[in-house]
Amino acid sequence: MFGTMAASTTLSLSPSINSSTFNFHHRIVFHKRISNSTLSFNHSHCFSLSSPSLMHFSSQNNNSTRHTHFFAAVASSSAANAEYVVEPITNVKFQKSLSLPGCADSLVLFGTGYREKVFAIIGVKVYAAGLYINQTIISELNAWKGQSKDMIQGNSSLFKTISQSSLEKSLQIILVRDVDGKTFWGALNDAVSPRIAEPTTIDETALSTLSRTFLEKPLKKGTFIFLTWVNPSKLLVSISSNVVPSTVDATIESANVSSAIFDVFLGDGPISPSLKASVANGLSKVLK
Repeated sequence: MFGTMAASTTLSLSPSINSSTFNFHHRIVFHKRISNSTLSFNHSHCFSLSSPSLMHFSSQNNNSTRHTHFFAAVASSSAANAEYVVEPITNVKFQKSLSLPGCADSLVLFGTGYREKVFAIIGVKVYAAGLYINQTIISELNAWKGQSKDMIQGNSSLFKTISQSSLEKSLQIILVRDVDGKTFWGALNDAVSPRIAEPTTIDETALSTLSRTFLEKPLKKGTFIFLTWVNPSKLLVSISSNVVPSTVDATIESANVSSAIFDVFLGDGPISPSLKASVANGLSKVLK
């Protein structure tokens, strides 16, 4: 209808200076010319690189006064952040829901926190942690409906109920520094052992299995460790490098050890108070 049509695109980079703030930025402009025997117009797109976190695009048409503005980086970031929660102190991302090996159902993130060790009065962040629970756990917590975050956080019976529930739950640990297996297990064992008053042979076998599992794995920064309770007496351990694991590295079948590990993180005097506080906050929102 319009005859032969041709199109050409050029790109130019032009600097500009904001005199009020002395910020230097570049403006990239794409010029596109489309023409045929009856129609000719110029079209251009441009965007500014004045901010590392924000790109401003505008569309300019020589035959139109309409302008379209949008923020591509922000939109993209919002879409990505919709699937994750960021632990604020370590800036570690946690998926909002997970499917894990050994679990029949998807688990939902209820809270995040971090573990800090103090060396010569200096606090060193060791890992971030997030607690995932089968979301139907809410039906077992009706007795605590309407309670505030602080009331929930201080209520040991609520966390005991979660620990003893047959519903699946998992603690994800993400290392933020290199930690050798011996050091990691030594610190965890120091917290677990006092919580088992009289270890049975089954308990000692379970602790030995845990020890071997961590000693045999390189625990580098970014390592994912999952402690997954498929029921109150069965704990699965999965370790992987910066990716959700597809296999189980160890199976612990000891009610005492499984309960003690849960108590280390979410019982009285937890090793990560920030994790318990965050989980309490998450529970208070769904128990309104």
